[in-house]
Amino acid sequence: MANEYSTDGLTLRQRIEAMPEDCILFRSDFPEYHTEFVGSILSELTNEGMLVKIAQGIYTKPRKSRFGVVLPSVEKVVQAIAVRDNAEVLPSGITALNALGLSTQVPMNYTYLTTGSERTVKLSNRKVVLKRGVPKNFCYGTRLISLLVQALKALKRENVGVEELNIIQQLVSKEPDKETLIKDVDMMPAWMKRIVKPMLTA
Repeated sequence: MANEYSTDGLTLRQRIEAMPEDCILFRSDFPEYHTEFVGSILSELTNEGMLVKIAQGIYTKPRKSRFGVVLPSVEKVVQAIAVRDNAEVLPSGITALNALGLSTQVPMNYTYLTTGSERTVKLSNRKVVLKRGVPKNFCYGTRLISLLVQALKALKRENVGVEELNIIQQLVSKEPDKETLIKDVDMMPAWMKRIVKPMLTA
């Protein structure tokens, strides 16, 4: 079994105790230790209330407020998974519509495209599905257009009304990187480009 102490002289427990609030950690973050030893320490700290197990193999050191424990958002958990997998992630479907304010429907299931491996993560009563996305989904320079392409794909052309156009117009006008935005709009699917391009000069 691996030594209980790491190279910096701290035990695994001490290392986790020193981590900041609101951080997300994975059981696989500590490869220098035996997996059963890591599991036992994580279980101890969870039982003591320092950690909360938010999904299989995923824990958080929650922020505590006067209203109780504050768990990280779905987006933060997904970004942590992406960093660990050295991958990019992008909301799709209703998750993309929500991210842009084009839908107020609260999804029970969250969907993301990823350049990493596919997986489904259960976060309490919600399901997060990471689906493998084709490279062209990640070719845009601005996050806005990356999200907008996914959102419009979910919304469909016939459902883009005045309200949606107004929201998109506001988002486009607030995008600081105009040069990249113009290039991105040119790469959008034709019907989306017809909607967004006139907004660049509006």
